[in-house]
Amino acid sequence: MDDSRHQALDRYAPDTALTRLIRIPVRIVVLVLVLPVRMVWDLLAAGWHAADRTLLRPLGRGLAWLLDTLVLTPLAWLFTHVRTPLALAVTWLATALFIWPWIGLWRYVVVPVAKYGVAVPLVWLYGSVLTPLGHGTAWLLGKAGQGVAWLLTTLLVAPAAGLWRYVLVPAARYGVVVPLVWLYGAVLTPVGRGAAWVLDAVWQGTAWVLGLLWQGIVWVLGEVGKGIAATGRGLGIAVAWLVMTLLVAPASWLYRRVLAPVGREIAEAAEVAWRIAGYLSRAVGRSIAWLFRHLIGVPVAWAHRTVGVPLGHFVRDALWAPARRAALEAGRAARSALATARETMRQARRDAWRALVGGAAGTRSGEPQGVPARTLGSTTTVPSAAQASETSLLSEKLVKQA
Repeated sequence: MDDSRHQALDRYAPDTALTRLIRIPVRIVVLVLVLPVRMVWDLLAAGWHAADRTLLRPLGRGLAWLLDTLVLTPLAWLFTHVRTPLALAVTWLATALFIWPWIGLWRYVVVPVAKYGVAVPLVWLYGSVLTPLGHGTAWLLGKAGQGVAWLLTTLLVAPAAGLWRYVLVPAARYGVVVPLVWLYGAVLTPVGRGAAWVLDAVWQGTAWVLGLLWQGIVWVLGEVGKGIAATGRGLGIAVAWLVMTLLVAPASWLYRRVLAPVGREIAEAAEVAWRIAGYLSRAVGRSIAWLFRHLIGVPVAWAHRTVGVPLGHFVRDALWAPARRAALEAGRAARSALATARETMRQARRDAWRALVGGAAGTRSGEPQGVPARTLGSTTTVPSAAQASETSLLSEKLVKQA
């Protein structure tokens, strides 16, 4: 118990001479190995964040704007203003290019070829050739089978059945079975019983002799085993002491005094080296960022403020704004022209319908005519009064016509 507590205290001892000896070299070696890995890692992470912030996100926003401006908005306008004619044209074009050729190919090529080139010849061949040939073959095979069956029955089955029934069965019964039954009952059974009685007596005597012999052997082996057990117990104790002394104790001392401190120091050195490499990598990165900012960023910012911004304002005010206003005016003019053309087409349709069917001027055919409002007991229309019942007016017209 004291030895195990002493080993536990030694295992978790804070410092030893070996620990202090290997600590600094191990940390230096691990730092040299870890520093390039940490710098490459930090460089890749910084590059990824910079590319995402300065390239990928603006590129995605630009592509989305281009897609919305150049594709989605024109398509939406097109389907909003020219929806029905465009849909009809696209449908007709798709039908003419993709559906009608396949329908014609199926109807005028595939179906006639399959019907008159494959189906009709196969039906004729089956009905006129294969069916009579199959019936004749079946009749011939049936007759041939009946003849072969009769021949086999006459030549093989009937002689074999007669041989079995009238020769083999009587010979086996009266020549083999009956003599064997008599031999078993009259000779073998008495002989077997006598032999069994003799063997039983011999076995009982042999068993009594073997029992005495076994008891003696067991007593001798017990005495010998006791001696061997005593010797083996002492030998086992000696072997266990040798194994503990020569193998377990050195291995435990090696693990406790060498391997565990070395492993612990290597792990701690890797952790410390990773942190130190992070500090060094961050310092190098900040230095590179400071150089990039003062050598590239500051001149570019100055050029943007002094050249790009005034040039952009000039382009926006002198070129983009007039072009935008002109585009808006052109759009308004196009919409007005379309509205005028639609109204002209409606008026032309109304005039044509009136010329063909007839009707009051200024009214549109097919629309319900409103009945002017009337006051009670008068035919004078009053704009603010409610409309009279159409049923009553119709009945009055019928009465007047009668």
